[in-house]
Amino acid sequence: MSRVCAYCHKGQQSGNKVSHSNRKYRRTWGKNVQKVKVLNDNGSIESKYVCTRCLRTEGKVKRVVAEIKVSE
Repeated sequence: MSRVCAYCHKGQQSGNKVSHSNRKYRRTWGKNVQKVKVLNDNGSIESKYVCTRCLRTEGKVKRVVAEIKVSE
């Protein structure tokens, strides 16, 4: 599974790193993608990669919060 956002499809970008002497070589930049548990439309829980921009956007991702079991 590639590290691409499941909602906006953001992924890795590539380009040139340029030194002080203006020499160029290829490099990649990774997006800030987190693996989170998400509630699907049919009610099932699934792990997906989601970028932090989509996590911050209200109503875009239904994130599942871990339940804490308390022994009585």
